[in-house]
Amino acid sequence: MNERNLTMLADFYELTMANGFLENDRGNEIAYFDMFFRRVPDNAGYAVMAGVQQLIEYIESLSFTDRDIEYLRSKKLFSEKFLSYLADFKFECDIWAVPEGTPIFPNEPIITVRGPVIQAQFIETMILLTINHQSLIATKANRIVTAAQGRPVMEFGSRRAQGYDGAVYGARAAYIGGCTGTACTISDRDFGVKALGTMAHSWVQLFPTEIDAFRAYAKVYPDSCTFLVDTYSTLKSGVPNAITVFKELEAQGHKGVGIRIDSGDIAYLSKKARKMLNAAGLDYIKIVASNSLDEYLIRDLIVQGAEIDSFGVGERLVTSKSEPVFGGVYKLVAVEENGQIIPKIKISENAAKITNPSHKELWRLFDNATGKAVADVITLADEVIYDSQPYTIFDPEQPYKKTTLTDFTAKKLRVCIFTQGKRVYDSPSIEEIKDYCKNQLDLIWDEVKRFENPHEYYVDLSLPLWKLKQDMLSEFYK
Repeated sequence: MNERNLTMLADFYELTMANGFLENDRGNEIAYFDMFFRRVPDNAGYAVMAGVQQLIEYIESLSFTDRDIEYLRSKKLFSEKFLSYLADFKFECDIWAVPEGTPIFPNEPIITVRGPVIQAQFIETMILLTINHQSLIATKANRIVTAAQGRPVMEFGSRRAQGYDGAVYGARAAYIGGCTGTACTISDRDFGVKALGTMAHSWVQLFPTEIDAFRAYAKVYPDSCTFLVDTYSTLKSGVPNAITVFKELEAQGHKGVGIRIDSGDIAYLSKKARKMLNAAGLDYIKIVASNSLDEYLIRDLIVQGAEIDSFGVGERLVTSKSEPVFGGVYKLVAVEENGQIIPKIKISENAAKITNPSHKELWRLFDNATGKAVADVITLADEVIYDSQPYTIFDPEQPYKKTTLTDFTAKKLRVCIFTQGKRVYDSPSIEEIKDYCKNQLDLIWDEVKRFENPHEYYVDLSLPLWKLKQDMLSEFYK
């Protein structure tokens, strides 16, 4: 999106480790790292992958400037050998990733990096930062869009976002998650996320009267005006004045668009406003609601019969206020020795933090009778799941529980993004990603997508991977 060099946006220990790898003659050893997350925010049943395009842009612009080198030299921690390596840095890793817009689930390797350990380790911070943030917002946006039941949702959170990039990339992620547009103008310019907006209370206050304000706005935007009707009194003045100006526009051969309610009892006010508009013959005028909304408030408004045609959602979307952290992690899972993959595992007294070892593949299995996703399966990289052969899904926590599929389609979820540092992936447009997201979520059962107590979607380990993990644990604890 811009010309900033973000190469040095890394945790400092990535650099000290990189220097250490080089000094111990281990910098060129081939390592495999997986990014995955352990739970979905808000205790939800699914998440939405986002941020891959920004990760690609970061990787393609990796380079250490003279200023970077001098800064590191000033720390008096890094060898000249290491600084020379950075000055001539060339990225050489392979990267596989789940495409943006794909529903994703805990413990799945949504990104895998293979390459010289000094490089694969260094990019950890930006992988996590980029994917964690946009996946968080795309997931929250999709929950809000789901709650709206087909009514458009606009992202209005720029002024409350966590910094500039939180606003810009948050708008992008919200669009992937299903929002129709954003108040963030720069996201329209740079990503094609449609910029939308109405007016502020200050516009209304600036004019001698409320109706003067509406008339002035209608004069400039006669076919696209939406009036903010709650500056003084929604029902006593706002809606009546809006009706007057809408009728004046009709007499001039124009049609206004809507009114926006930003405070008060929105369910009650919207129902009253709808009756007033309809009585004036303005049934085509839409009602927009805003004011600190989220998926639960929107759901309640609809249950209460609120007459709302679209929603503007700000701070609770762009910051994912209810749970503002997407806990993706990045772990070493294998190394190569003489061309052979040697699995690695992180062991913990907390069972949830024990990693799945080795280089892996991620599959999604679809029931041919319904077209719906049945389960995801993590296999070793050289395993193949054949549609023509029955496949048995085991519950990793309860291996005695199993389901055998016979009529299904197996698809690999990840695509190759980089090979030996060269990009081999053509990024889809933002519109293509958004449509893909909607289509893919339609393949997930509604029970998985409900807000409370969602059905747990199976993420299974293949039997060879499960046995490898158990053998490594047994070897450690024997």
